[in-house]
This record gives sequence, C-alpha cells and structure tokens, in this order.
Amino acid sequence: MGYKHYSVVGRKAPTDSDPTPQLYRMQIFAPNKVTAKSRFWYFLHQYKKMKKTTGEILSVNEIHEKNSNVVKNYSITLRYNSRSGTHNMTKEFRDVTLVGAVTQLYQEMAGLHRARAPSIQIISTAILPAKDCVRASVKQFHDGKIKFPITHRRPRVESRRWKKTFAPHRPTTFVG
Repeated sequence: MGYKHYSVVGRKAPTDSDPTPQLYRMQIFAPNKVTAKSRFWYFLHQYKKMKKTTGEILSVNEIHEKNSNVVKNYSITLRYNSRSGTHNMTKEFRDVTLVGAVTQLYQEMAGLHRARAPSIQIISTAILPAKDCVRASVKQFHDGKIKFPITHRRPRVESRRWKKTFAPHRPTTFVG
C-alpha cells in the first residue's frame, strides 16, 4: 500500500452568526483522498472539537516532491499507541522523497513495534543535514562515493486529458 502526501483544507460550516469561519489546513499522509479526509476530521476533532457533521472540506490536494533525484535524510517525529500505552519517538530515514520515507516509517513501525497504521500519528517531518543525523542505519550511506543511479524513469503525464490507455508505442524509460 503506497502512501501519498495530501494537503486538506476544511472549516466549520458557515452560519448566520459566523459567515466566514476560520480555515484549518493539515498535511496528511494517506493511501487515498477518502482516508486523508477521514484522518483530517479525526485530528480536527481532537484539537478543535469539530466534527464532520458540523464542518466542510474545501479542498484536498496531493503534494508532489519538486526534485526526486536527490537523496535526502528525513527526520520524522511520531506518536503511536501500543498495547502498553502511548509513545513518542523520532526516526530517521534516507530516501529521495518524503512519501518514500513515510512509507518506510509505516513498514518499520509495523515490523519492529507491531503498530498498525491507524494508531500512528505523524507529528512533524524535516530534512536533516548529514552532520545532524544520529542513527547508524542512516549515517552508513553518507560516504560521498556511493551512487545509486536511476536508470529507468517512467514519464508522468501532466494532466488527465493527455493520459492514454493504449499508445501506439511503448514509453522510453531508459536514461543514459
């Protein structure tokens, strides 16, 4: 199951007493838009005591990484519920995209801590410089001579109207 990065904007439904309620925006990692909206209401109910029945979602946009050709170190701060209680932790991952690092996080939490995806709350994410990394699993790749070239890249269509189910030729994915 691949995760995507969504920006969800919502607010309390306008009323006569409050015609322009305050907007709330959250960045949420979820497998699809429906789950992203559900997580938005879950967190908003925790923080602002607002439910789906009294509010509305204005937009759900997927966020794409600008440059996914450079490997970066990511620090992810999270909270999760285990059988014994609630725990906070910070984990470091090395990936080309933030979504890839979050996917690694969910896989590692399921494997090492037996934490299910709904019980994990991502608090913050950050890109770490190499000197600030602590974990040995991340630091072992900081040698400048290691290269993992991307030899095959699938081009992504700009919009849905250019997408074709059947094309007269196969896409060229080999890069130099």
